[in-house]
Amino acid sequence: MFENEEKTNIESLGEFGLISHLTKNINLTQKSTIKGVGDDAAVLDAQGKQMLVSTDMLLEGIHFDLAYTPLKHLGYKAIQVNLSDIYAMNGIATQVTVSIGMSSKFPLEAIEELYEGIYLACGNYNVDIVGGDTSASKQGLVISVTSIGYADAADVVYRNGAQEGDLICVSGDLGGAYTGLQLLEREKLVYLENPNIQPDLEGKDYIVERQLKPEARKDIIDLLKELNVKPTAMIDVSDGLASEVLHICQQSDKGCRLYEEKIPIDPMTYETAREFGLDPTVCALSGGEDYELLFTVKQADYDKIKHKMDFSIIGYVTEPSAGKTLITKSGNVHDLKAQGWNAFKSE
Repeated sequence: MFENEEKTNIESLGEFGLISHLTKNINLTQKSTIKGVGDDAAVLDAQGKQMLVSTDMLLEGIHFDLAYTPLKHLGYKAIQVNLSDIYAMNGIATQVTVSIGMSSKFPLEAIEELYEGIYLACGNYNVDIVGGDTSASKQGLVISVTSIGYADAADVVYRNGAQEGDLICVSGDLGGAYTGLQLLEREKLVYLENPNIQPDLEGKDYIVERQLKPEARKDIIDLLKELNVKPTAMIDVSDGLASEVLHICQQSDKGCRLYEEKIPIDPMTYETAREFGLDPTVCALSGGEDYELLFTVKQADYDKIKHKMDFSIIGYVTEPSAGKTLITKSGNVHDLKAQGWNAFKSE
């Protein structure tokens, strides 16, 4: 990655020198940021709103593979997966803290590349970096991001508010990140068998980007406000559509009916899944890492959303006794099962 460049050993900087180096160009833009990096704690002004806080951790070998994940993309993704949680509460993300643990194999230039992605994501989404930590790590690269956001009390949306008859909607399209991952894993194996063969990703840019550089859906939150639609329940799609629908059903004590033909799948995702012998619907239901927003709305809001290309109506909420079911394209009824990725599953 840095074969032809002179590398700077992080040890020569020391922890405080590294922090100073990585944070020297931070510019604060949020009115709610009173004090950012440089003191014992950040100081934020809630401005009469409710504060939203979420934390995610990404570990090398578990959540990402540096064989095919550029560090700049990884930094960008680390921020996006956290911002997505704030948007899933119908809030606006305003600050993050970023902590990293790194082994001695990473020179300063590698960490700078990681932070380029972090800064790019924060700049694109108007988010301030207000703190964090650095540490040595014997387990490879570890990234922990805490996202902070705000919302008026009346605007916050939880997972437990779905009501019988509500429409189930999802933004964007699903399964792309998973099929992109399958493609990257295949090309990695080809490369390991013969390092002279270059990865063949031609024509697959969309699904590769869905995996390596996802975008949190702040635009959907803005659109819903513009339409004057407040979801009754909402969650982001990180572990697969089926898992997220079941979360809403469980916490709302409701059932659901989904329609396979309504699940949005991009043509490239569909074709690539077929190339791998995979069912595109299963990729959408169980693949995960799409970071789209899944939400329920009242039937009274149907006319406001029915012609919007930004999201699809894929089913409706039922009474608990009706179960949680998927209606296939052929009209068969199946129980909806969560088979998404499990970080603690033994190999």
